[in-house]
Amino acid sequence: MKKLFIMAVSSCMLLLLAGCGSNNAANSSSLQQKMTSTVTDKNDSANAKTSEDKSMNTNGKKILVTYFSQTGNTRRAAEQIHNLVGGDIVEIKTVTPYPTGYNECVEVAKQEKETNARPVLSTKIDNMDSYDVIFVGYPIWWHTAPMAIYTFLQSYNFSGKTVIPFCTSASSEFSESMPAIQSLCPNSTILEGVRANEPKEVEAWLAKIGMR
Repeated sequence: MKKLFIMAVSSCMLLLLAGCGSNNAANSSSLQQKMTSTVTDKNDSANAKTSEDKSMNTNGKKILVTYFSQTGNTRRAAEQIHNLVGGDIVEIKTVTPYPTGYNECVEVAKQEKETNARPVLSTKIDNMDSYDVIFVGYPIWWHTAPMAIYTFLQSYNFSGKTVIPFCTSASSEFSESMPAIQSLCPNSTILEGVRANEPKEVEAWLAKIGMR
């Protein structure tokens, strides 16, 4: 009889221990799920914040970097700007290429300026209306922008858009081209431009105008 009592008590204790072990496993599993859920929620939140911050860096504006380049200097500046601000990039090209020789190109540029020419462009941007911010890059020719830039800026409606000019030049100042840009974009917001000869100057300029 005493043996039966001891066996019954032992059985009850084993059942209780098994129940506790099961509850502990369930509680541990539940805690692990909560922790995993918390980590996932934090990661999702971080990803959302990163996307939001990235969008806010450009104020949600759609950007286009355009440039006209004869020797490649303005192209390099445009590519640097594009790498820093994102958006799309388009090279402005003329139907009739300019001479590759320096003196010949200078003479053609001089003649175009004197006759107020508008070179025909082979570049066409069908979705210009969708852009909010347009960078316009060019070399300084005869103390102003090349006449191809005149053609480009007169080919589209930039009203209400932000236009950001930049140039490359061996000696001329960027300010020499500003009267042309202002007259060609009278209804645009024109931000301060830069002579983009040096990469470090480009980064500082973009930060100054709020594009970095």
